[in-house]
Amino acid sequence: MVAIIKTSNSVQRILNYNEIKVKEGKAECISAINFPLELDRLNFTLKLNRFIKQASLNENVKRNAVHISLNFDPSENHSKEMLNKIAKVYMDKIGFGKQPYLVYQHYDAGHPHLHVITNNIERDGKRIDLHLLGIKKSEPARKEIEETFGLVKAEGRKTKEQFSLQPIAHRKVEYGKTESKKAINGVLNKVLFEYKYSSLPELNAALNQYNVHADRGTEESRIFKNKGLFYKILDKDSKPVGVPIKASDFYSKPTLKFLEKRFKINDSKKEPYKKYVKNAVRMTFYNSDIKSPEQLAQKLESEGIHTILRKSKEGQIYGITYLDHRTQCVFNGSSLGKEFSAKGILEKCGSNIFQHEKHFQKSNSISDKNNKNLEVAGHLQANVLDILMRTENKSDYSLSQFKRKKKRSSQGI
Repeated sequence: MVAIIKTSNSVQRILNYNEIKVKEGKAECISAINFPLELDRLNFTLKLNRFIKQASLNENVKRNAVHISLNFDPSENHSKEMLNKIAKVYMDKIGFGKQPYLVYQHYDAGHPHLHVITNNIERDGKRIDLHLLGIKKSEPARKEIEETFGLVKAEGRKTKEQFSLQPIAHRKVEYGKTESKKAINGVLNKVLFEYKYSSLPELNAALNQYNVHADRGTEESRIFKNKGLFYKILDKDSKPVGVPIKASDFYSKPTLKFLEKRFKINDSKKEPYKKYVKNAVRMTFYNSDIKSPEQLAQKLESEGIHTILRKSKEGQIYGITYLDHRTQCVFNGSSLGKEFSAKGILEKCGSNIFQHEKHFQKSNSISDKNNKNLEVAGHLQANVLDILMRTENKSDYSLSQFKRKKKRSSQGI
């Protein structure tokens, strides 16, 4: 089992995300703990109000919403009763057993998993400390639950990544397959709150992987001047299809104003992960003979980094963005430094090509020189043989002459 804990300042968005999954038939709410009514009598408003009332006991705490996912091995197929028992034991052991919480079973991934919604404000208004909650309480609880319930044990970081980094390609929006607004909303609920982006192009780098695009329109348009924003679906060629939908029409209100707040929050959140991406790019150049940005992008895929190359109509690369699925961070190349920008990468690739050609020319020069030396040596060898042969022939000639002279002399005598 793998447990992933996330916090938020909006329980409404988390609840909305799970409830939309229920409406789409991709999830089911299987338990409501510490609520005044039974699960079958709770609607969206009653669920939300319970969390809001609890949070109001300490208004100084801004990040009071907790979203936990409990992920199981694909081979495991537990009953709802078993899943509820596991969730209860887990919540008790991490100190949230007396908190109101909802348990949702999701069916939208390649492995069984639960989503749990709760908050960290207790009945007396005290705040449950979330600092190092994963290390201090969640990990020990996970290991104990694996033993108690005979679950498949997590294998470490690689296993966690398999659960948290579901391939984006499997969940792309296809125009006409589902109602456009619902399809886009499902993508927004995932990307807006799980990925760390600090600009609209960076956000689109993540959204585009799902065939969704956020657009402000042209600078002359009314929507741009009024700081409006709409979302649209892209086809397989990354061209917009269907009717764009205004940001304000979505329940979570992912407007430009909302995004600008996220940009500021995410900018600081991304900082600790810059080094990883920079090192990955450097090591890729170091370990491979990269001669084009396309080659670099292909190599980085194996590191969990999707590289977006922005090109002009003429096909010239003018921008580069790195989408790191492991840390769920999006970086514009220039924000990492000059050497990671489109210009820096092109220069590095050009330098590699130059070094390759220089090495090739040097090899050819050495080869030509060796061939020339062999040719000269061949000529010298031929000359020596010629001289030897000529000497040998001359000796034969002189000997025959001597014999003839000797013969004549004997005749004369």
